[in-house]
Amino acid sequence: MAAAGQGEGAPLVSAVTVYSLVACAAQLALGYVLAQRLGKRCSGTDRWVLVWLFYDAIVHFTLEGPFVYLSLVGTVATSDGALASLWKEYGKADERWLHSDPTIVSLEILTVVVDGLLAIVLTYAIIKDKYYRHFIQITLCVCELYGGWMTFCPDWLIGSPNLNTSNFLYLWIYLVFFNGIWVAVPGLLLLQSWVELKKIHVGRKPIGKKSR
Repeated sequence: MAAAGQGEGAPLVSAVTVYSLVACAAQLALGYVLAQRLGKRCSGTDRWVLVWLFYDAIVHFTLEGPFVYLSLVGTVATSDGALASLWKEYGKADERWLHSDPTIVSLEILTVVVDGLLAIVLTYAIIKDKYYRHFIQITLCVCELYGGWMTFCPDWLIGSPNLNTSNFLYLWIYLVFFNGIWVAVPGLLLLQSWVELKKIHVGRKPIGKKSR
């Protein structure tokens, strides 16, 4: 990542910074509450998966959905309101989100529509113990990982001119942490699906062979 000089002279931590981080924490708390209420019959591990899925869906619909709208009718940079302010704050670390970058907007449209709906379907599949649970889980995780790769790879290939890595907040909190969790958690869920599918395969009786 290349260090950029956006926002020099402005205070690093502002009221919007605090509001943005509190909003993200509130979304996670809501995901936790929903998981505990709706996943009472699920295992402890699956309740934590549900926490992530509810949080994932909430972020896609309540944060990224408005971002897509703002980007299609104008730009975040020229918009007003609480959600626009939140995205302007993130735009201090990655300015592509401020100016309706076509790659970012295209990915976010898919993320909101496809990933958001897949997260809802997967929560239902887990709560109701549906046979298609791991098919949906693998599909969602691959979509999330692909979205992360395509968000950053194009900019990395040209030297990361849009990324501001000049301080701890922008680099490690906004860019690494808030994007890294959409790599780490889907990766762990893919591993979970691998293990569960392996158990199913190993547990099957051999077909066409007599037991000894």
